[in-house]
Amino acid sequence: MKAGHGLRLLPCAFLLLAAPLAGAATGKQIFATTCVACHGAAALGNPALGAPALAGQGAAYLERQLGDFRSGLRGANPGDTYGKQMRAVSATLSDARDIAAVAAYLASLPPPVVKPAAGANLRNGNNFYQGKCGACHGGRAEGIAAMSTPRLSSLDSAYITRQFHNFQKGLRGSSPNDRYGRQMAMMSGTLPKDSDLADVIAFVHAQGAAK
Repeated sequence: MKAGHGLRLLPCAFLLLAAPLAGAATGKQIFATTCVACHGAAALGNPALGAPALAGQGAAYLERQLGDFRSGLRGANPGDTYGKQMRAVSATLSDARDIAAVAAYLASLPPPVVKPAAGANLRNGNNFYQGKCGACHGGRAEGIAAMSTPRLSSLDSAYITRQFHNFQKGLRGSSPNDRYGRQMAMMSGTLPKDSDLADVIAFVHAQGAAK
C-alpha cells in the first residue's frame, strides 16, 4: 500500500514543480511581446535606449519594481524620462499574475557579465562599496532577496549612474510610500564625488566578472 500513497503524492509534487515552470513560460511570451524591443531578446539590456539588463535579477525585486511603476511610486516624476516610459509599458501588464510570470522568467535567465571600466581605482571602489553598499546589496553585489535589493553587478554603468543621480535629485525615492526608495535616496548622498561612484561601479562589475 506504500506504493499507493506514493502515487497519490506524485501529482501534488508534480504540480509544485510545474507551477514555476508554467509561470516562466507565460512570462517568456509576455516578455517577447512587451519588453524585448528595449531590453533585448535575452534581456541583456540596451544602454543606448536606457534599458537595463533584467536577466538574472531577483524575481521579488522585479515584481516590486513593476508594481511601483504601475502604482506611480516610480516613474511619475516628469524629470524621469525613462521611468515614464516604463510606467507606460507596465500598464500593459494585465494583473499581478502577469507581473509574477515575467519576473519568474527573467530571474531564470543567466545574468550578463559586465567588464569593469579600465583605469578605475578598484581599491577605492571596494572601500566605498563595503562601507556603504555591501550590507544591503551583498558582498559581491549579487543582491539580497530578503532585503529586497537588486543585483548590481549585471547592470551597466550608465544605468547605475543615472539611477543614483535620480535618487540624489529626488526623481526617484521621494514618495513617503516608497520605503525602499527612500532608503536609497538617503544613501545616495553619502558618496562625495562622481569619481567615487565610478570606482564603486567598476568594483561592482569586477565582482560579477570574477565568477
